[in-house]
Amino acid sequence: VQLQASGGGLVQPGGSLRLSCAASGSIFSINFMGWYRQAPGKQRELVAGITSGDSTNYADSVKGRFTISRDNAKNTVYLQMNSLKPEDTAVYYCNAVRFLLTYWGQGTQVTVSS
Repeated sequence: VQLQASGGGLVQPGGSLRLSCAASGSIFSINFMGWYRQAPGKQRELVAGITSGDSTNYADSVKGRFTISRDNAKNTVYLQMNSLKPEDTAVYYCNAVRFLLTYWGQGTQVTVSS
């Protein structure tokens, strides 16, 4: 499984960004896809995830502001991020789990600053 993340950038507080993660390769039977983030000096944390059954979960810090979704036809998962805050600044990583193996995409930088 190969994961290609895109969509990061610089945005002002209160702004929005949409991250995309395109999966390729052996994508059948992917059980879970998610977005993690890692800020400087902090551990990587799960931001949002979506299962093959379309169940979603979110970190408490992003509930109501971020939405994870997917387009099966495009093998792509999205993270819509609204009402961004400076504390959302981090490198965001796409993640997939298939048959208990974990795959990571390259990170994409999100910076929220005025």
